[in-house]
Amino acid sequence: MTGLHMTILIPILFTMLVPFLYKKFTPRIHTGWFVLFVPMGLFIYLFSFIPEISNGNTILSTITWIPSYGIDFTTYIDGLSLMFGLIIVGIGTLVVFYSIYYMSKYREALHNFYIYLLLFMGAMLGVVFSDNIVVLYVFWEMTSISSFLLIAYWYEREGSRNGARKSMLITIFGGLAMLAGFIMLSMMADTYSIREMFRNVDVVKSHPLFIPAMMLVLLGVFTKSAQFPFSIWLPDAMEAPTPISAYLHSATMVKAGIYLVARFTPIFGGTAEWFWIVSGIGVVTLLYGSVNAVRQTDLKALLAYSTISQLGLIMSLLGLGSAALLFGIGDESTVYTVSIFAAIFHLVNHSTFKGCLFMVVGIIDHETGTRDIRRLGGLMHLMPISFTLTAIGSFAMAGLPPFNGFLSKEMFFTAVKNASNMSVFNMENFGLLFPVIAWVASVFTFIYCMILLLKTFRGKNKPENLDKVVHEAPIGMLISPIILASLVIIIFFFPNVLAQFLLKPALYGILPSLAATGGLEVKISAWHGWNLELFMTIGVVVVGTLLYVYLKKWYRFYHFYPEALTINNFYNLGLEKMEKYSRFITNQYMTGFIRDYLVYIFAFITLTIGGTLWLFGGATFDASNDAPVSIIEVVLITLMIVASLTVLFSNSRLTSIIAVGALGFFVSFVFVLFRAPDLALTQLVVETVTTALFLLCFYHLPKLRKEMNRVRFKAVNAVVSIGIGVTVTLVALSANGTRLFDPISSYYENSYELAGAKNIVNAILVDFRGIDTMLEILVLSIAGLGVYSLIKLRIDRGNENEGAE
Repeated sequence: MTGLHMTILIPILFTMLVPFLYKKFTPRIHTGWFVLFVPMGLFIYLFSFIPEISNGNTILSTITWIPSYGIDFTTYIDGLSLMFGLIIVGIGTLVVFYSIYYMSKYREALHNFYIYLLLFMGAMLGVVFSDNIVVLYVFWEMTSISSFLLIAYWYEREGSRNGARKSMLITIFGGLAMLAGFIMLSMMADTYSIREMFRNVDVVKSHPLFIPAMMLVLLGVFTKSAQFPFSIWLPDAMEAPTPISAYLHSATMVKAGIYLVARFTPIFGGTAEWFWIVSGIGVVTLLYGSVNAVRQTDLKALLAYSTISQLGLIMSLLGLGSAALLFGIGDESTVYTVSIFAAIFHLVNHSTFKGCLFMVVGIIDHETGTRDIRRLGGLMHLMPISFTLTAIGSFAMAGLPPFNGFLSKEMFFTAVKNASNMSVFNMENFGLLFPVIAWVASVFTFIYCMILLLKTFRGKNKPENLDKVVHEAPIGMLISPIILASLVIIIFFFPNVLAQFLLKPALYGILPSLAATGGLEVKISAWHGWNLELFMTIGVVVVGTLLYVYLKKWYRFYHFYPEALTINNFYNLGLEKMEKYSRFITNQYMTGFIRDYLVYIFAFITLTIGGTLWLFGGATFDASNDAPVSIIEVVLITLMIVASLTVLFSNSRLTSIIAVGALGFFVSFVFVLFRAPDLALTQLVVETVTTALFLLCFYHLPKLRKEMNRVRFKAVNAVVSIGIGVTVTLVALSANGTRLFDPISSYYENSYELAGAKNIVNAILVDFRGIDTMLEILVLSIAGLGVYSLIKLRIDRGNENEGAE
């Protein structure tokens, strides 16, 4: 097993040690100190790959898993996967360190917290490093399950349970759709390897399943990355502890869908469907998230909607940049390649400033006891370090200099400006929408950034609204956001170092053909002169400032939108209706009446098996070589039919029992005719005993209900009984008439030589299938003991009650 495989498995394997460490050292040592070394060590290990990957190399390692199906545990590291891997373990290290001071070692179940966190970390590493789409899907669903556990960590809270359930339902639904898309992809490309699919792009794009596979994969992507209209799960997930929010919803889980879009761009990119769906949903999500963030009064909810907005921005850039695949290598392709470069640059920037902001909001909640903006204010002098960190993160998110968000936001404006000039995909008609929506969304982004900063830290302090005496957080809790805030500024002043060693290799991972031709020379600069992008930024600041100042005057417009038309309301209504109709359907068949259960079971068998035989002509058999039917057999069959009809239409239980017994005796006569005296004897004994037991038991039952004597009731019984009888008979005749292989019965004909038995049936039961018979006897013995224990228990209780009286 190679180092890359262990990179994925170490966090998962370490979860087995966490309970022992928690039990052994808590509360003397916080469990997080032991866990911290896992992401830290992985970060150092992955960081060592930067020189090799930045030189254009890739690393591949394979472990055979299911070779008969071509499923191998193949890890593949290139610039794209390395960038995501460093974000996962880098932010993970800071989050674990932050949680040591945030999560109380006295009041929290830390072993559960870190088990879930490490499972999620390993699953995310598995997603970004897996080359086999089946293995990738396994880790993809692991992220959904582990995030469900993390969101529901405080399971005693109703909000946590609801948020976890919502995230699970939406992301698992998308994941199942994505699985179907992966299966289609593997069928089209005849491989499970993503690298091999790149080599068969022309075959995949010409296949009729190309569009359905694309739609299904995008459904999984959009649900995981909280794209409109599936973004409703992300704000509810904020019920999780802040370290979880900072990790899952700013740097890792929501970026999984972004990774998948980037990874599959060489396959699906360059088509009008991919371009419009990815970029269109992206800009709509960008606008939806930014507009809704302004109306939030909870700091984490505001950050949740801002995350939705920023994810939409990155998604739209990837969609716009996919047009580069249309033009091959050249100047026109380079124009659109900038969009993809801006996407990965902003992805890194977003991880830094949003992780910082989430941690600071956690500090505010920790030190003041609330996240409600209406109760906060005037914290700048009480929490100066937190104020500085919030200012850095907010200005970066708003796209202001000197912070890294300004650089990637300028690139975003360049990308949407280029989109308006596109001559493909009917962009001449709709291209202007992209810069307009981008600019409007950026204005709202500026507004909610100012709300986050100024309404929390500026204004009058309101100690009467707080449950705690406010003071700055301990230094240990501040270190992680300080590191992230420092990166925000460092990246602004030294962006080309990041571009050279991390961003360009990631770009080549998305566009492999670009690296094959010598690469692309990209130089990030904060100043490009007085161009349109700069004027768009100035306009954002001016208009955003005016709208923030007059926020109270236009904020009331939010109240005009009817609550009944919100996506959340449709989701809740859908759940309510599904539960209602599910309960109705369940009540129809869960009647407590065995007869109803048998009707459903036999009717289902008749429709599925019988219908299949009828539709596909499977009920074929040749009776020409069968033995002739004698008059005695005709008489016996007629008597059996009469006995069966008597059971169906009798109004007396006694008559029905006698008819069932008679039917069994007629079957024993059939065995006699076919010269099977042992079977006939067994049938006679069993039928006699069961008939006697039926008479004994049914004597104590109440009289038949009236509906049992109705014609409809008995007609249903007759139809189902005849249907299942005919189906089983046709299956038996068809199986006997369609022999693909030699019958196994010929083997048992040598029972005397093989087992020294003159009776084939006895030899099969005792010798050839002796283990089966022994286990059947064991089951019957256990059931008999259970019945005896229940009867004995009832008798003992009856005696106790009599003694008490």
